[in-house]
Amino acid sequence: MRFSSGFGYDHITKKFTASDEVWDAYLEDLGIAIGNGVAVGKNSIGLGSATDAHTLGDDENRDAHIEALTFDPENEAFIALSQDEPPSSVSTPLSRLPEVVEGSTQRRNQSKRSRTQMYPDAFMKLCSIIREKTHLEDTRYICVEEMVATFLIIVGHNDRYCNVRQRFGRSHFATSLNFNKTLKALNTIAPDMMVNPSTGIPTKIQESTRFMPFFKDCIGAIDGTHIHTMVPGRENILAACNFDLQFMYVLSGWEGSAHDSKLLNDALSRRNDLHVPQGKYFLMDCGFANRRQFLAPLRGVRYHLKDFGGQGRHPSNASELFNLRHASLRNVIERIFGIFKSQFTIFKTAPPFPFQTQAELVLACAGLHNFLRKECRSDEFPTEYEGDQDLPPLDTEEENLEWLFQSQLQQRTEANAWRISIANDMWEMRPMYNGNGNEDHETEDGNTE
Repeated sequence: MRFSSGFGYDHITKKFTASDEVWDAYLEDLGIAIGNGVAVGKNSIGLGSATDAHTLGDDENRDAHIEALTFDPENEAFIALSQDEPPSSVSTPLSRLPEVVEGSTQRRNQSKRSRTQMYPDAFMKLCSIIREKTHLEDTRYICVEEMVATFLIIVGHNDRYCNVRQRFGRSHFATSLNFNKTLKALNTIAPDMMVNPSTGIPTKIQESTRFMPFFKDCIGAIDGTHIHTMVPGRENILAACNFDLQFMYVLSGWEGSAHDSKLLNDALSRRNDLHVPQGKYFLMDCGFANRRQFLAPLRGVRYHLKDFGGQGRHPSNASELFNLRHASLRNVIERIFGIFKSQFTIFKTAPPFPFQTQAELVLACAGLHNFLRKECRSDEFPTEYEGDQDLPPLDTEEENLEWLFQSQLQQRTEANAWRISIANDMWEMRPMYNGNGNEDHETEDGNTE
């Protein structure tokens, strides 16, 4: 924009300048390019420990929506599945899983871990939970274990139906059906896999004098991340996690152009909302407004961990010290996003599914992530009105909006004062610096220097 005709740049205000005619022409061209694309989150789905099957968006057309389409790589289009297709072969349960279920030696265990992202005992436990808590069951030709293995191979290795069907000797229809059945089953048990917010002091905070007692009421961190999709291009995900790298809440299905704060407001207004216990709070980045339940860093000073790396770059005031420790503790959300995308490589590229299915896929894999953290602990992983009759009178609405604005302003003022008090307490109680002149702090990967 800076080098476009008619535009200038004010170095004092750090803003682009142009005449009204130039701005009108630019906005008109921009409207032609992107159309009327506004992020509304109509496909968004929230997942927390209080989620039930209805909250995940079950309706009478759900089955047809998910299972009636499959992606044809030859035509590069979604096609309807034929329900009259006969099975490709007849087999007894488990007979098609010699490399997935069986194996007693360490070599076979390692092979199993690399294909399905978990060891045989954990895999069988997951299948047992699915059998017990969902409607997924063996068919005449295919067992639950094969369905789950098909799903895990696709999401864990970003494998396509054509490859998986060859491995199990199934048709394209059967492979797609197995994947979608498992997806629905995992979304049924995903709420049980979400972690409830803790009422105590997290171990990571309790064991460090850098965080205790300043962050003793902190229960985790919240942030958003983008995932590639075929349409509309990107999906924005909002997640909350604890300091044990487990998801507490996940909101998916928002367009990539939506701001993280918009997703947070959506998460707080849902029936299965993001629950923050009384007196507790999450850590956020500067993209969110500072509130009593959501502690954001101080603006205008250094914040990122790399800004404090190197000799002689230690915090020079209370604000910088607060931001350093805030960033070190909030870094857990960046780590869990990295682990999540490494475990489920299907999210590194655009999955060939409808957008609604992709949103549900995120929730299913979030539940799987928590299951893996619990069962494989030894692993080290790199508001809208429907009609005018419901609208309040104009004067009442203005009074309500004015009251709401004053209430939010007061809350933010109180939250900012609370944040400053924490920073001042840190500065007064700061420890001695190490030999390099820097306070010991965590690097971007979570280790301590």
